[in-house]
Amino acid sequence: MRSQRLLSAPAIFRVLLFRRFKSSQYPIANELQAPPVNYRHLGKAGIQVSELSFGSWVTFHTQSGVESTVEMMTAAFDAGVNFFDNAENYAAGQSEEVMGAALKKLGWRRGSYLVSTKLFWGLHARPNEQNTLNRKYLLEGIDGSLKRLDLDYVDLLFCHRPDPTTPIEETVWAMHNIIDRGKALYWGTSEWEAADVLSAIEIAERHHLHKPVVEQPVYNLFQRHRFGPEYERLYRDHGYGSTTWSPLASGLLTGKYNKGVPKDSRGALEGFDWLRKELTQEDRLAKVAALAPIAEQMGATLAQFSLAWCLQNPYVSTVMTGASRVSQLYENMKALKFVDSFTPGVLSEIDRVFDAT
Repeated sequence: MRSQRLLSAPAIFRVLLFRRFKSSQYPIANELQAPPVNYRHLGKAGIQVSELSFGSWVTFHTQSGVESTVEMMTAAFDAGVNFFDNAENYAAGQSEEVMGAALKKLGWRRGSYLVSTKLFWGLHARPNEQNTLNRKYLLEGIDGSLKRLDLDYVDLLFCHRPDPTTPIEETVWAMHNIIDRGKALYWGTSEWEAADVLSAIEIAERHHLHKPVVEQPVYNLFQRHRFGPEYERLYRDHGYGSTTWSPLASGLLTGKYNKGVPKDSRGALEGFDWLRKELTQEDRLAKVAALAPIAEQMGATLAQFSLAWCLQNPYVSTVMTGASRVSQLYENMKALKFVDSFTPGVLSEIDRVFDAT
């Protein structure tokens, strides 16, 4: 079965030692009852990321201001999370501003955490400034992101989507120049086809440029295509890393939408009608309901079960989580208790629910 095939793949380097950092300025009232966070290499890259990381999409600025963001980032950091993800277009740039303000208040040592951002969609509806990966946009876009984040550099810079109108070689050169100028340390792709990533790697190797090292794909029990056979070569042969997003399918895999859309949920937000439709599809809700007894037997919530399932894939470097409350973040972190609980029998039950073969 598909999930068993992933388990049999050669494991990426898994770092079992961990270090827990404490922030005395923003103490946490509740004690986190979860196992220590493990760290995985970002594919073959030397950098290590926590198995669970913290993303800002939808929440920062939209649901969380600076003070609540400080509280959540502190909780994540104290639990061992070292990777925080953002993007230029999240909340039209205001998500980066909130994270930047939070980091300034926290005053963490720069070497102790990783920040990523992403470029493609743009902030201005003008030629050369949106839905593009042209050289001009990328070189100017990173400057804007760094200003909003109030950082000298980002650790990871992603091309947020592929751009069929710009030659891949132009994009590769621009990303190489950004790294050469010290504005990013590594670069990667997000939602790119495997063939395009391989093309970018080949161009970079031919010209001795900094090549992409990581993909940021959607990955959850419903959406597994970015780890399909065509991507095998990327992860196995090229040691490509992955920072996966939407592990809970925008909250669907928590079970909270089984009886409708809660008023305080992401699905109820203004302007997210498209998401609300996805969260209320009857066939998907039926599969979530069928998962519930499997998760219950394991002793996990549906959310913890779904997060832990993602970490079964040896090609996953980190699973990005989101939260609008500290208590929600704590519950997500407890998923680490169940990473080693997925027996072949459990995986077979999951595949029967999702008709995966």
